[in-house]
Amino acid sequence: MQVINVASGDNWHLYNGDCCEVLHGLPDDSIHYSVFSPPFASLYVYSDSERDMGNSENDEQFFEHFGYLVDLLLKKIMPGRLVSVHCMNLPSTISHQGYIGIRDFRGEIIRSFVDRGWIYHSEVCIWKDPVVAMQRTKALGLLHKQVVKDSCMSRQGIPDYLCTFRKPGKNEEPVTGAFDSYRGDTDAFDKRENKGNLSIDIWQRYASPIWTDINQTNTLNARMGRDGNDERHVCPLQLDVISRCLQLWSNPGDVVLSPFAGIGSEGVGSLREGRKFVGVELKQSYFDAAVKFLTQQEAEDSIPTLFDS
Repeated sequence: MQVINVASGDNWHLYNGDCCEVLHGLPDDSIHYSVFSPPFASLYVYSDSERDMGNSENDEQFFEHFGYLVDLLLKKIMPGRLVSVHCMNLPSTISHQGYIGIRDFRGEIIRSFVDRGWIYHSEVCIWKDPVVAMQRTKALGLLHKQVVKDSCMSRQGIPDYLCTFRKPGKNEEPVTGAFDSYRGDTDAFDKRENKGNLSIDIWQRYASPIWTDINQTNTLNARMGRDGNDERHVCPLQLDVISRCLQLWSNPGDVVLSPFAGIGSEGVGSLREGRKFVGVELKQSYFDAAVKFLTQQEAEDSIPTLFDS
């Protein structure tokens, strides 16, 4: 197993290495929950490592590699517990696929899990502002001038998806308890006409198949993980999504895994929610940034409050 470095705190461990190799060394049935955003096949360049799934030549090669991780997760997650994968469908290009359109990356992830024995548990669509996407990507299909020219090449924005899978078996440690606080756009939640039962009001928002109240800018500082030599893309998972997932599908004190820890978003979210965290990150600059964020978060959590006094 090639592990370059290991860092840890009181409630977290972070490995700098290949996620499949690291997971081999973890005990079976030891992880309560996993949430992560995988590399989006060959859409972005993350590093120059041959172990990087993002350096696949095509989608077929990516999912062959990704399948090894799905098999390992089935061994390491506790029976009856969940894995949530944050993803999106991918735009195709003339230069890479020979056509302009959309590739069903989300569907391939679902099939990868189901074919390897997972139960397709649930899915939520996460709304993203198409105007922001247009300004950032300059995608032909989102430009108004394309509607004027030929709207047959125009399309809607591409949302995010959160696909969740359950390991077969009985969950011996049920996730229990009513909701006592809301994760997401609190202003929008407070303005809504609530019915007097906080937990029910929160659940009715969480149970929606479309989440429109995720703050897309509530992320860790991506600049912390940039590497000028080979960096092309850093896009941390929104902290609102992570916190909501942990509140929904884990208990305080549970062990949360991210095989693609990046700059530490899932780890920071886990510590904030009172969970323990195990993460793996291949890229050195991401690993270093994640260590800083996790160390900082744990230090903040240890500061006594007035109520502690």
